[in-house]
Amino acid sequence: MSYSGRYRPTNPKKYKGDPKNIVYRSLWERKFMVYCDSHDHVIEWGSEEFAIPYRDPVSGRRRRYFPDFYIKYVDGSKNTRRMVIEVKPAKQCREPITNPPKKTKTWMNEVYTWGVNQAKWKAAKDFCDDRLWEFKIFTEKELGIR
Repeated sequence: MSYSGRYRPTNPKKYKGDPKNIVYRSLWERKFMVYCDSHDHVIEWGSEEFAIPYRDPVSGRRRRYFPDFYIKYVDGSKNTRRMVIEVKPAKQCREPITNPPKKTKTWMNEVYTWGVNQAKWKAAKDFCDDRLWEFKIFTEKELGIR
């Protein structure tokens, strides 16, 4: 089974962007796409349809972050809300240990990934705060995956 592919929505009018070009990069992303496509309280959704600028903490260069999802939905109080969602494994949402006994390549990669993710997520939170939107990170817990 492939972990990436193209998603074909059953409700293409709900998709904000080109519904013929929806790409998922993990089965977790695909699961969330099915959720957005099939639930009535999700009014519209998009996947990697806009960029948020951020500064790379390692190189100092300006880069662009394409969040996994944007959704517009109706909450339990019948209010319309907007949210930007990043889908990540829980292990990538925890800071690596600061002083390991051995500084392996794996550890160095975790530190680099953590730093870049923190910069992206701060930029996304600021972007959402400016628009009165929410920013959330969904892990296997939120997606109901064991």
